Amino acid sequence: MLNRELIRFLIAGGVNTLFYYLLYASFIFLNFDYKFAVFLATAIGIFFSFYTFGSYVFQNLQKRLLLRFISNYILLYFLNIFIIDQIHTKLYENLYISGLLSTIVISILTFFLNKFFVFKKSTNE
Repeated sequence: MLNRELIRFLIAGGVNTLFYYLLYASFIFLNFDYKFAVFLATAIGIFFSFYTFGSYVFQNLQKRLLLRFISNYILLYFLNIFIIDQIHTKLYENLYISGLLSTIVISILTFFLNKFFVFKKSTNE
């Protein structure tokens, strides 16, 4: 059975992923370069995601975690660009599909990075 934290992550992650992808797709539609579209969608989504993951999933909104959260998303940004580029050049020329497939991979990694790096429980808890 799935634990409560994972279920909450799936719900919040679904909302965050939809929000991110709608931003990304909108920027692609407006003819932005995909790297800039990912950057803008990520930058806009960081604070929304910090709040939803921090408060709803991990019950920890300590502001000191925001720097870790942002560094997490910097890493995810570059990984996302790499994955989109690989899918776009090797599998699908369509940036909407490439972005969607990359978003799925990034969403899974987001859970683990947030759980074990950003919002990790200290041994004192």
